Amino acid sequence: MPSRTPVLTKRTLDKDLDKITHAEDAAKFVARKLVAPGLGLIFLGLAMLFAGVYVFDRQGAVLVVAAAALAAYMAMNIGANDVTNNVGAAVGARAMTMAQALVIAAAFEVLGATIAGGAVVRTISSSIIDAVQVPEGLLAWIMMAALMAAALWINLATWLNAPVSTTHAIVGAVIGAGIAAVGPDPVNWRVMVEITSSWMTSPLIGGVIAAGLLYLVKTVIIYRDDKIAAARRWVPVLIAMMTGGFAAYMILQLTPAGRFSSPTILAFGLSAGLVAWAASMPIVARQSQGLENRNSSLRILFKFPLIGSAALLSFAHGANDVSNAIGPLSAIVRSTSGLSSGGDAPPLWVMLIGALGISVGLLLFGPRLIHLVGEQITKLNPMRAYCVALSTAFTVIVASWFGLPVSTTHIAVGAVFGVGFFREWYTRNSKRRIEYMRSKAEAWAIDEPEDPNIHEARRRYLVRRSHFMTIIAAWIITVPASAALAALLYWVMFALFV
Repeated sequence: MPSRTPVLTKRTLDKDLDKITHAEDAAKFVARKLVAPGLGLIFLGLAMLFAGVYVFDRQGAVLVVAAAALAAYMAMNIGANDVTNNVGAAVGARAMTMAQALVIAAAFEVLGATIAGGAVVRTISSSIIDAVQVPEGLLAWIMMAALMAAALWINLATWLNAPVSTTHAIVGAVIGAGIAAVGPDPVNWRVMVEITSSWMTSPLIGGVIAAGLLYLVKTVIIYRDDKIAAARRWVPVLIAMMTGGFAAYMILQLTPAGRFSSPTILAFGLSAGLVAWAASMPIVARQSQGLENRNSSLRILFKFPLIGSAALLSFAHGANDVSNAIGPLSAIVRSTSGLSSGGDAPPLWVMLIGALGISVGLLLFGPRLIHLVGEQITKLNPMRAYCVALSTAFTVIVASWFGLPVSTTHIAVGAVFGVGFFREWYTRNSKRRIEYMRSKAEAWAIDEPEDPNIHEARRRYLVRRSHFMTIIAAWIITVPASAALAALLYWVMFALFV
């Protein structure tokens, strides 16, 4: 009996130690989940301090500081939900890792928001609701309610893994809070018609451009006998298209309106494109040396152009969608300063809160939705992903050119669907592909087109219809949901504080 006691004690001690170890592991797991929200709260506090430094001696400083916190919260939600569209295609195509995508997107989001985001900010802050028709003191509360409602709705959507439009959310919220405050008269319905029409047309345009680019890539590169030689000729052309469009956009955004005519801006873009084409030709030639004449070899040649297009898209997204967070904040700053005109550019500190907030939200919560856009709608390789990214970037750039707050989510997802539906059509109907597959079948000594596997490949869907319907439903419900929530929050704020 005495000899058994140590054994029992040892077993009991081992069990107790195992329990302690499991408890420590559980505590670490819970702590890891709390790191991102904790860092997010720290950023909100820093945004409030940052705003307080600039407005501490002004009337309505407390309101502006609270609005800065809401704008930072909204910006983080944009980063978590919307920025994933910029790099989802590149990550889905395995052209870059998740960490690389997050760093590139965060850096270019800040650059786009601070350098080229002013035009669309003015649209959100002053063009949807006519500040002149709003009684003094109410505009700030309308924008406060809109910010809170849009941020809460996007936060819920992110938690549910639904890639909704942050632009839909903030525009719907501004309208809902405005109508709740003063009725429908101050709403600029003409601007709303323009914005709404861009919501409907932009995903179609993005899808058509992406499909057209993919058709070009298939025609001039993929289904050529010598794929590598064709890629040497055409990959530099695609890089030149990306560079030229970006250069023209930068000149347009960074120079005063009307300083350069459209032909002059176009000439700048063409010049930059020619320089990029000449510089990329020897690089592509070196990369292509020793590559086998296979589709898998093309992935190597499209990797760096895809990374560049993702960076361009992040810049364009920062320029366009930063308005969703700081447009209302800009309106609040102006109203508390006694200004009603929306013609002035937003203050730099306001732009920085939005730009940094988007990047913080992306880094802390961004990976949650990247896989949905990049992998679960349709299968993407570097060639298809490049077409998606380039078409989305061009569409967003043109929209920002005209000051229209289009939905980057709509455009990016529309481009992904455009690529997927085009692949379905091309698989079934392209004579070039059928001839190409027949030649391969003869080389492989198989019976084509009677081979059942090839017939099955033609019949199968390449786009997941369930995701298509889910995303469309999320798009439809966002505007009324955010509008209703904003109206409710405005009435609560009015009853408690006004």
